[in-house]
Amino acid sequence: MSSATPTPGPSPVRRLSLAGVLRLRRPSEIWFKPALSSVAAVAPPNLLLLAFGRLDLAMYTMAGSLCALYAHNRPYAARARTLAWVVLGMLGGVAVALVTASLTRDAVVLVTVGALLAAVQKALCDAGRVGPPGNVILTFISSAALFAPQTLAQIPGHLALAAAAGVWAWLVGMAPALVRPHGPERRATAQALNAAAAYAATRGTGDGHASARAAGYAAVQAAWQTLLSLPATGARAATRHALERLVVRAEVALAAPADTDPERLRAWAHALRGGGRIPRTGDAPADGDELLGVDAELAARPAPLWRRLGPLAPIAVRTGLGCALAGYASLALGIGRPYWALVTAAALYQANLTLTWSRAVQRVVGNLAGVLLFAAIAPLAHLAQVLLVLCCLALNFGAEALITRNYWLGSVCVTPMALLVTEFAGYQAPGDLMTERAVDTLVGALVGFLAAVVVTNRRAGNRVEQAVTAADRARERAARLLAEPSPAPGDLEAARRSLAAALTDLRATADAAAGEWWGRALPQERVVLAEQSGHRTLAEAVRRQAARPDRDTGTRTEDVRP
Repeated sequence: MSSATPTPGPSPVRRLSLAGVLRLRRPSEIWFKPALSSVAAVAPPNLLLLAFGRLDLAMYTMAGSLCALYAHNRPYAARARTLAWVVLGMLGGVAVALVTASLTRDAVVLVTVGALLAAVQKALCDAGRVGPPGNVILTFISSAALFAPQTLAQIPGHLALAAAAGVWAWLVGMAPALVRPHGPERRATAQALNAAAAYAATRGTGDGHASARAAGYAAVQAAWQTLLSLPATGARAATRHALERLVVRAEVALAAPADTDPERLRAWAHALRGGGRIPRTGDAPADGDELLGVDAELAARPAPLWRRLGPLAPIAVRTGLGCALAGYASLALGIGRPYWALVTAAALYQANLTLTWSRAVQRVVGNLAGVLLFAAIAPLAHLAQVLLVLCCLALNFGAEALITRNYWLGSVCVTPMALLVTEFAGYQAPGDLMTERAVDTLVGALVGFLAAVVVTNRRAGNRVEQAVTAADRARERAARLLAEPSPAPGDLEAARRSLAAALTDLRATADAAAGEWWGRALPQERVVLAEQSGHRTLAEAVRRQAARPDRDTGTRTEDVRP
């Protein structure tokens, strides 16, 4: 373990920067899939309700339909489980909201319950890495349900509508498996190859090499998590093993960027985008056609839920307090829909305070622009209910298509859609809706961010210390194996991957802690030394594995169809 010590003294207070907050990014590679899935999940229930003249029930069907927004990056076996849990979580939140709404109409109680639900939803989604869109959709639906007039006798029917729409959303989310059953894992592998190629292009010393290396290891780690969620035997195993060898080549490129041809990595990534054969690296299969070390990773159980929830306690407290105060402030101002302020606050909270500030700016800009867009759309939507539904579907598509460019751009479509949905039950005066939404946005963003400032995350520094210790231990284990004349290949491979995962976690933890304000000083020297020594050991381990006599350097094509 490094002997470096933390820098003494308090951390400086950071400026509220606006640089880059509204900058547009490249769209997601699969931006159209969540957008199309959302429309396919929402349209049939809404059109059926329109045909039966019960568009006022659309809130309950949308609770289930919007579950189709989740898990698009996961392999289909994992997606099936995740979508099922999202639907159950949605139904649970709606059930609590409806029961509360049927028992009391006290607005303070409703806001309090909504804030508690938001905190629970935030913690569970972050712990389970359910996202995007994370907890925001769940909180939006459950908060709106709290303020919908309700009786106990109506609850079973309303929950049945949500459940039926949830089942339909699950089917929509799983439908692409019929066309490209290996699409998610191929995309994850391609992203790892492209990220490794970007680092290799810097030769390990060029401009931006540090950030490119961190991005490369994060993409490789994500690819391993995706591949290891697939079955190791059966019909899909051959595809998984072929993709594993490509991820190994990405790891080799990260360890030896100067000796890597980035164009070859990009060519492999490009070949994975279609439906053709998976390119073969030329690495010979390991014993039993199983890459060394994979069994060890499969045997490792994930941390228990309570351990994953522990570090999220400050974020959950921020969410609960911020949502409650935002809702109370809206009530004090006499706004008729305090859940808008509550949801605005819930949408702000990110991994640290700096990111929360950026999201607050994006939310305000997007919502206010969305209010102006609603003013332009409302006259057309009010001509007929079918136009109201079609406008909502178009905005739904636009929101999911644009939100990957920047959150504020997606909010420009989300805001008028939410305003139009309130009119499913009857005409609302556009001026009143626009005023209330604008005020609630400003109140929710201001109060929510102030709550985040008050609730400091003092555990951030401790988590960095723990991540440094874990990285040091993983490096020492790998170094011991490298010092042996003939270490067991499986042990060395497992140690190498454990070290790569520890370094990725260390960088993510350090970045998250650096974005907190007024915390104690971070052990920057230890972080730098742990990363430097860890990456040197990792590179040596990768070179040792790559030099095994059962590997060659050909570039044939494996006859594995998607």
